[in-house]
Amino acid sequence: MDLVTTKRIFRAGFLDFWRNGFVSLAAILMMIFTLFTIGMAMFTGVILQTTLQEFRDKADMNVYFTTDAPEERIVEVQASLKALPEVAEVSYVSREEALAAFRERHQNNQLILQALEALGDNPLGAVLTVKAKDLSQYDSIANFLNGQGALQGGQTSVIDKINYYDAAHRVAIDRLGAVTDSARWIGLIIILIFVAATIAISLNTMRLAIYSSRDEISIMRLVGAGQAYIRAPFIVEGVLVGLSASLVTLLLFYPLTWWLGSATQDFFGGINVFYYYLSNFPLFFGVLVGSGVLLGAVASYLAVRRYLTI
Repeated sequence: MDLVTTKRIFRAGFLDFWRNGFVSLAAILMMIFTLFTIGMAMFTGVILQTTLQEFRDKADMNVYFTTDAPEERIVEVQASLKALPEVAEVSYVSREEALAAFRERHQNNQLILQALEALGDNPLGAVLTVKAKDLSQYDSIANFLNGQGALQGGQTSVIDKINYYDAAHRVAIDRLGAVTDSARWIGLIIILIFVAATIAISLNTMRLAIYSSRDEISIMRLVGAGQAYIRAPFIVEGVLVGLSASLVTLLLFYPLTWWLGSATQDFFGGINVFYYYLSNFPLFFGVLVGSGVLLGAVASYLAVRRYLTI
């Protein structure tokens, strides 16, 4: 295709776009709705992921030590846990810190405080709080701690209790994992359904936009114009529709995310959609502009093909 033909194609595409102003506007509005849905799906995905991760991060496992456990032995266990690839974080609470936290929790219960004073000694042992990288990995971490003979060098175990083996705690972790996994898949399916529905509506809108030019296409076909030459201006027109809609959608997201930013930060685990939008603007620009241009071009290509047969 030579330069003159290319110029004619682009000129015809621009002219059709401006000449059919009302039809083009309707197609742009429908494309904006489609691209807005795609953008909202991106925001919903990251909010859902962040919220579910927030719930998963609240799960942990406590390792309680005997009251006579030497600190060096506890530090040894802590180091061995940190070396495990399944472990994300291990925090150490000394006997004194555990006692202070216990007193604070029960500061309004004089009976418990009096009983504690009557003991005369700290009845609490040190605690290691373990967070796994994934909920499914707590079982292997607990089993590792349960068979700690190799680390202890044949000495008596200093671990008094691992709360993962409590039935209620274990059931809670397993249920949390099942619920968050199900929520992730359900959310993904719902997002895909909405995106697919809006894409289908957008394709039909472009088909209706080209329907008004069906007679023009038939005449060009009758006088011997090639299929590629007939189709190209409409593809240019579809690209212009998609490009215009994507730029408008990007502009709309700026005030919308600014307005919703503080609300999402307070409600969805600390993610501010406004800052997320600004920091990931190249990604949104690429996805929305690419989707708009691709949808416009593909929809025009498919719509014109129907009228090329004579």
